[in-house]
Amino acid sequence: MARGLNIAFAGTPEPAAVILRRLLEDGPHRVTHVFTQPDRPAGRGRRPRPGPVKQLAEAAGIPLSQPRTGADLQAGRALAEADVLAVAAFGLLLPEAVIDRPRYGSVNVHFSLLPRWRGAAPVQRAIEAGDEQSGVSIMQMDAGLDTGAVLLQESCPIRPDDTAGSLQDRLAHLGGDCLLRALDLLGTSSLVPVPQDERLATYAAKVDKGEAEIDWTLPAVLIERKIRAFNPSPVAHTTLEGQPMRIWAARVLEAAGADRRPGTIDACTAAGLDVVTGDRLLRIESLQLPGKKTVSAREFYHGHPRFHKQSN
Repeated sequence: MARGLNIAFAGTPEPAAVILRRLLEDGPHRVTHVFTQPDRPAGRGRRPRPGPVKQLAEAAGIPLSQPRTGADLQAGRALAEADVLAVAAFGLLLPEAVIDRPRYGSVNVHFSLLPRWRGAAPVQRAIEAGDEQSGVSIMQMDAGLDTGAVLLQESCPIRPDDTAGSLQDRLAHLGGDCLLRALDLLGTSSLVPVPQDERLATYAAKVDKGEAEIDWTLPAVLIERKIRAFNPSPVAHTTLEGQPMRIWAARVLEAAGADRRPGTIDACTAAGLDVVTGDRLLRIESLQLPGKKTVSAREFYHGHPRFHKQSN
């Protein structure tokens, strides 16, 4: 069993920070260097803001680099001195020279059951597609896009009310556990790389903001999945009766909509805003108006009496 490995870690957003924190708190291995993307403009002032991985690395006193391209990781001795490069939601493609440089190469923590949902948005696409399960794959990286052999996998059920945010949070914690198990076994006969079956591969394209606009002609179940898949970002949005709004939560009703065009409000009550779709009604239960905070359906009902006339 491999013990006391020197780990270089590459990651940027909060899920990667969850995994890094697990390595720092519970693992027998040493994180000797962290790579993370350059600070990005954020907030109203659009000032550069450090990402969660950078904040954690600085607080832990770990040497840090912020490369602008994947090839930039070759600079310095951090990779040459590492036993393995562990990658989680880094956001940059790594060339083969970088992947192969550590003693045991590079491993990736991917939030899907590979070969299903390779690519940038596996959590969102799994919810959008109506998958019943997701999971974590620890993959031996190669030059392809999530095409390397799988070292370890563990599944995780997708709950009916899961959003991309809630599922990703569970997968991040599971990913930390799985990465530790893989690192403990790295270089032993107990960790056998299993090639992916290309016939089963699907691609999880990056979510485009344009996808978040609701098409009310779709079946209600597909719209409800999109709302959950795009929560917390980019957030599903629409315009109802001339009112722009972001939709944070909704549920499908068994009742069919009235004989009205899709996108029409069928009823507005304290229970929700019922909207006609391509088949059944969809009840909006949490929403946000421009420049306002997110409110429940009850709060919206009491604050917007002009919509009450839509009620049956």
